Amino acid sequence: MRTSAPDAPAGLALAPGERPPMPGAVKVRVLDDGTPHHHTARTKARKAALDALYQADLRGVDPLDVLEDAPRAIRSFTEEIVRGVRFHQDDIDARIARAVTGDWTLERMPGLDRALARIAVWELDYTDLRPSAAISEALGLADEYSTDESVAFLNGLLGAVAATVGRAGDAPGDADPAPEA
Repeated sequence: MRTSAPDAPAGLALAPGERPPMPGAVKVRVLDDGTPHHHTARTKARKAALDALYQADLRGVDPLDVLEDAPRAIRSFTEEIVRGVRFHQDDIDARIARAVTGDWTLERMPGLDRALARIAVWELDYTDLRPSAAISEALGLADEYSTDESVAFLNGLLGAVAATVGRAGDAPGDADPAPEA
């Protein structure tokens, strides 16, 4: 039988209805951002990726540098998202640019919405996640962290992108055909 050292911390109190994952386990720290919402580990990873991508965009730095400078451990899915968006950003941005309507441009989008759109388009184009799930995750984060208009805007934008998944000329890495001379 394992016992803890006399000076070891007793752990954090469990929330009402919360149970330890195994008998004798203690809660040592909370990994969410303090909001009253309960998120899955993957949603928390998306939120952390959103933070990193938004911060990088705002500061004009590489998002991988933001991850490297993070004060705490990064979830592997967070790193996967940030790396995926970073390495496919030109294709992702082109997909977003083709989907925006009216006077909107990628640069005119609020930074948080731009980061959310990039994450969702990466999930649509480079993962096996169902389009409805990728869009739903982005809209949930927009509802929680962005402006009142963001959910409707991103819903339309991501719906347009999802409608073209797998079509010729819109596949990731496909360049627009060169004009004939």
